[in-house]
Amino acid sequence: MAEKVGFVTMGEKKGVAKDIPELGIGMLGYAFMGKAHTNAYKKYPYIFWPPVAFPRLVAICGRNEEAVKEAKVRYGYEKYYTDWKTMLQDSEVQIFDNSGPNNLHAEPCIEALKLGKHVFCEKPLAATSEEAWKMWEAAKASPAKAMVCFNYRFVPALRLAKELIEEGKLGEIYHFRAQYLQEWIMDPNFPAVWRLQKGVSGSGALGDLGSHIVDLARFLVGEITSVSALTRTFIKERPSLEDPQKKVPVDVDDAFVAIVEFEGGAIGTLEASRFCGGRKNYQVIEINGSKGSLRFNLERLNELEVYLTDEEPKVLRGFHDVLVTESYHPFYDKWWPHGHIIGWEHTFVHAIAHFLDAVVNNRSIAPYGATFEDGYRCALVCDTILKSAETGKKELIQY
Repeated sequence: MAEKVGFVTMGEKKGVAKDIPELGIGMLGYAFMGKAHTNAYKKYPYIFWPPVAFPRLVAICGRNEEAVKEAKVRYGYEKYYTDWKTMLQDSEVQIFDNSGPNNLHAEPCIEALKLGKHVFCEKPLAATSEEAWKMWEAAKASPAKAMVCFNYRFVPALRLAKELIEEGKLGEIYHFRAQYLQEWIMDPNFPAVWRLQKGVSGSGALGDLGSHIVDLARFLVGEITSVSALTRTFIKERPSLEDPQKKVPVDVDDAFVAIVEFEGGAIGTLEASRFCGGRKNYQVIEINGSKGSLRFNLERLNELEVYLTDEEPKVLRGFHDVLVTESYHPFYDKWWPHGHIIGWEHTFVHAIAHFLDAVVNNRSIAPYGATFEDGYRCALVCDTILKSAETGKKELIQY
């Protein structure tokens, strides 16, 4: 019988495959993000061929035994657990992937790092900046790698934007503005899911959507030094999940807006809401500099609008819509011929590829992946936005 390695069989793959190690994955969570991360682990080896390692789906964990048992079969994990502490004791689990709710990020990740297991944690890093600080401290004390899954850092168009900014194509950055708008909880009869409970999520639209654009602001432009913010909760009670006839309070924000200042002198605006009718996953970012501008829309994620004053004659000046699918564009050497677009789920493949390369080849997560320090700094900005909304004052970020 041929020896199995990851998703291939050693007897079938001669030469290169036999020298590729496997890494055992232990997944906490089986819903939205558990599915997205598992999909990435499965796609990674044959898209990034030869892979640095074969992800082996060792175990999946969740509190509902019937549901997690079904997820084990659905996703192809070898076994399941209902207690994350027990799963972390499994010697075959080398990478802990935390796709659970925000209040389940800190304790399991810290324990995994203490055990020397590599950690890949869904965003936001924690429900509060205090928890995120403890996670960063644990990451610094551990020999293992730790990365936050801010997957939009791995959109080819946004990575191209990063390259253009680093090359000085935009000159001095003046403005950063970002919106992240959705509509999914506008119905007042939508139940009080965990994302609407502060004790589980930490915040509402701010942590769910806003953390993404805060991270991208830091990634593309630099450190945020101050915020002036407002938040709103439009529907203050919703039906309980357990008893739809019972109303429970909503204690998180439905929307926020913030004016921000950057260390380098740029100013910006950030806005996120889950109450924008017609907006499905509308994340729009615009950056303006002394030599040009960039604009990105997540709902058209294979495109980047570019305006570079120094490279166009006056008659042609204006935004150009660049289809980011050429073989020389970020990540596209791994995918299809030019013009064949990729989707949202493939950003997780890129993130997983970066993380596994860091694990196997002892490379740095930074600057392109989000470290636990990045996760902490993002959480601190988010907490300061909440503080500013509460005090009605401009608040400095106390890093």
